[in-house]
Amino acid sequence: MNSRALLTSSASRRLLRPVAELIDQRIDRRLRAAAAADAADREALRDAAEAVKRQQLTLDLLLGSSGRGLSRIVSPGPLNRLHSEVAELAGDRDAAVRNVATAYRLLVALESLGTGRIAGGTMNICGKLGTIPLLDPPNDEILEIGTLYGMFSTGLIRMMERDGRSPSVTIVDPFAGVQLQPGTPQRSDPSGTPVDEHAVRTNLALAGPAGVAARIQKGFSEDPDTRAAVSDRSYGVIVVDGDHSAEGVAKDLEWAEEIAAPGAIVVLDDFGDPKWPGIKEALDKHLTGTTRFTYLGKAALSAFLRAS
Repeated sequence: MNSRALLTSSASRRLLRPVAELIDQRIDRRLRAAAAADAADREALRDAAEAVKRQQLTLDLLLGSSGRGLSRIVSPGPLNRLHSEVAELAGDRDAAVRNVATAYRLLVALESLGTGRIAGGTMNICGKLGTIPLLDPPNDEILEIGTLYGMFSTGLIRMMERDGRSPSVTIVDPFAGVQLQPGTPQRSDPSGTPVDEHAVRTNLALAGPAGVAARIQKGFSEDPDTRAAVSDRSYGVIVVDGDHSAEGVAKDLEWAEEIAAPGAIVVLDDFGDPKWPGIKEALDKHLTGTTRFTYLGKAALSAFLRAS
């Protein structure tokens, strides 16, 4: 009998059946084990996905648009670019990275505890808060022209105090109940909080004694009486964030020329923002004339000047 006939004979099949059944059982067990493993993997993936969703919800409530209206979640590209810009202004990358991180934590804390919000994008706010102390203003007198809820001044007090300084803040704002800008509709703030002096005082109190002691002058910065009330000193820091029209910025820069201390830092907010072309237009024109100001550079959407 040849080998093929031997393997296909009834006797051979009977002899090989237990071996075949054993092989089938082993294959079946492995298939069931693999199926069970796949099911466990799928369940683990579902659990992981649910955990990520819960974490994302929590993060969104803390930092995202759902909880704040304006997302404070940071992306690597803009953050690295801001580090480079602040480092170029300050001449110290390690200090720039440290201050930007500190400013970011402060921004989140203030908007969590405060009333209203800080106006502007996350990188722009952190750039201003992080850069000003590093530029070593000549004195601790700070003037903010246009404040919204006072929260930026609150943060700047903290950043200056972290640098061992004793800031004294003066704020000029019309407190019209809403944020005013020429050519834009007047509507309630996205935070739902009225723009008034009470909200500013509430936020300044978060900065402790220096915030409580801040003086507030209600009025427009171009008004002679408003200017007279706060032009009693030379300021080491002037933040220009009021009327964003070219005419309004030009007037604020002219006033800043008069009240800036030698070596003072002047910050021009929303510089280079395509929504507000008048800001760059006004600064470019101002710097072509007789001026005490030297352009140092920009971080995010803020220009930094130094007074002679």
